[in-house]
Amino acid sequence: MRGGVLGASLAALIVTACASTPPLGPAPVREPRTEQRTASRPPAYRPPPTPRSAEPEVPTDRVLPLTGLRGWEGEDHAAALAAFRDACGAARDPALAQICRDARAIGPLDRDQSKRFFEAHFRAEQTHGEGVLTAYFAPEYPARHKADDEFTAPVRARPADLGDTSQTPYLDRTAIEALPAGKPLAWMRPEDLFFLQIQGSGVLTFDDGRRMKALYAGNNGRPFVGVANPMRDKGLLPADGISAEAIRAWLAAHRGPDADAIMRLNPRYAFFSLGLDDGKPPVGSANVPLPGGRSLAIDPGFHQMGELYWVDASSPILAGAFPAYRRLALALDTGGAIKGDVRADLFMGQGQAAGAEAGRVRHTLKLYRLVPKDAAP
Repeated sequence: MRGGVLGASLAALIVTACASTPPLGPAPVREPRTEQRTASRPPAYRPPPTPRSAEPEVPTDRVLPLTGLRGWEGEDHAAALAAFRDACGAARDPALAQICRDARAIGPLDRDQSKRFFEAHFRAEQTHGEGVLTAYFAPEYPARHKADDEFTAPVRARPADLGDTSQTPYLDRTAIEALPAGKPLAWMRPEDLFFLQIQGSGVLTFDDGRRMKALYAGNNGRPFVGVANPMRDKGLLPADGISAEAIRAWLAAHRGPDADAIMRLNPRYAFFSLGLDDGKPPVGSANVPLPGGRSLAIDPGFHQMGELYWVDASSPILAGAFPAYRRLALALDTGGAIKGDVRADLFMGQGQAAGAEAGRVRHTLKLYRLVPKDAAP
């Protein structure tokens, strides 16, 4: 989970074009398919007959057909269906699990066929009110086996005396950083480690070319405190320029006591283990790899893992952001800063480009749950 496997959201750090869908960031890595491919066009998809009992209700403010969703016609439905097939095994609802099996049995469909598949199987139900969409990513950072003048922050393994932090919080960030480094897993630039701890996992590239995954191993149980508002209030960054990219650049430019003082405003501290980099995307709380641009971290108190959603997010507050995000995405992750019914964190993928985009996402969100048509409203 985020705040578990994937950390605590860039938006907690900082708490497309119109009707079109913006770029989805790096494509998710998929296992090679074994089915025989041909050059022939796939057979036309014909939606199954809809039983009378499953006829969609008359649309209201909160229940509507998929064709009534803003931006629906501009969606890349084939890409959305591919992501759904890859990750829908996480679905817990029996009706949704059956649609998952149907999608996997049919195999790849073209854009129009995929659109009709979704329309034949789902209706949309809007969650109450408006909320906030933010985004996160899996970072890649340089690291060293030994400390030097630039790589001064130790990547710490889980302490042997770290108990149940939900009952008894461990030392805060300032106290942990005052401890001897011991035998760290690696050394990083301080601002990079700070962001790795926010994201919760990532890939470290050492100077000998070796790549390792930094895997979340626990945290100190202290509350997460964003640094964006204090930086804005101190005049360190403008109100519309508190993106993650801008915060990291400021910390790098002021490396030393000034940057340390800002980072120590956040008492939460994450610990890691190292594993081989297998090239696959990170795994979220649903225990499936996260498709880039199609995965949401949500509040499990309001949503179930594997559910399918239509994201309609606009009115960004950060400079350089895409005007709107309108797309299908699956609930596959959670996050310590993701609380509430209309609150979601969109996984953008892995690497620098995904991080640059994720750091600018803070949009007003309308969230629609896609419900199987044979389910009770």
